[in-house]
Amino acid sequence: MTTTIISSATKEVRIGFDQPFVVIGERINPTGRKILAEEMKNGDYSRVEADALAQVAAGAQMLDVNAGIPLADEPRILAEAIQLVQSVTDVPLSIDSSIVEALESGLAVYQGKALVNSVTGEDEVLERVLPLVAKYGAAVVAISNDETGISEDPNVRFEVAKKIVERAADYGISYQDVVVDPLVMPIGAINQAGVQVMELVRRLRTELKVNTTCGASNVSFGLPNRNGINAAFLTMAMGAGMTSAITSPLHAEVMQAVRGGDVMMGHDPDCANWIKAYREPAPEGAGGRRGRAGRRRG
Repeated sequence: MTTTIISSATKEVRIGFDQPFVVIGERINPTGRKILAEEMKNGDYSRVEADALAQVAAGAQMLDVNAGIPLADEPRILAEAIQLVQSVTDVPLSIDSSIVEALESGLAVYQGKALVNSVTGEDEVLERVLPLVAKYGAAVVAISNDETGISEDPNVRFEVAKKIVERAADYGISYQDVVVDPLVMPIGAINQAGVQVMELVRRLRTELKVNTTCGASNVSFGLPNRNGINAAFLTMAMGAGMTSAITSPLHAEVMQAVRGGDVMMGHDPDCANWIKAYREPAPEGAGGRRGRAGRRRG
């Protein structure tokens, strides 16, 4: 079984076919969040800290950290954000940037084995990012698009993923350390987007034997009740073989879908995680009444 191990200084997370589904919290991302972007740009990471703690409390096993702010010093901000997050929580991180200098800055301060998010199939990008992944002993998200863009043909996206896995091997990076993103498109615009992803995930698992991830909320873009669509997508993706997703754990429907999927996949022995999350507490004082009754019977 393929297992991708990501770690912090003190905690290890296993992404794998026989492992519970891994939720990678997406909230530490200034894209579309003007207040967060301005705060991070000015060195204020109080909202980053709050987002980190809230996502872990909600059930995220990893966190994605992004500092993509226009006209800002992204390498500095990303490194500072990573250090802050690692000081308040022990979950492993995904270091998220399209700027190689920012990725290196983040990797240089990271404690543990990080997940680099991401590399695409363009030759120039492969030649810049993969040596960095190898240098720091990280794992990497492989996004299945290249110079031609994002194809609607799952076969084309599969070939791009295969190219990245093979090129990674040239740099000594095992296929177990390549987590492929098959690219989830908005289903409101492309009716077959869900079918395409399920087909591609099955092939990635059986033929390339790689783990997979995605930006799960992309599937519901533009639709009402987005969390309902996201929840349905995640359970079906898990059934097809997807092993992780970058999404928000702060939506109850999404976490219920993931935890329920783990139960159905046999990845939650004795339903222990489900019971821990959803068992109703005993009514107040119930324990005391049972205790007194027991003493009277004695």
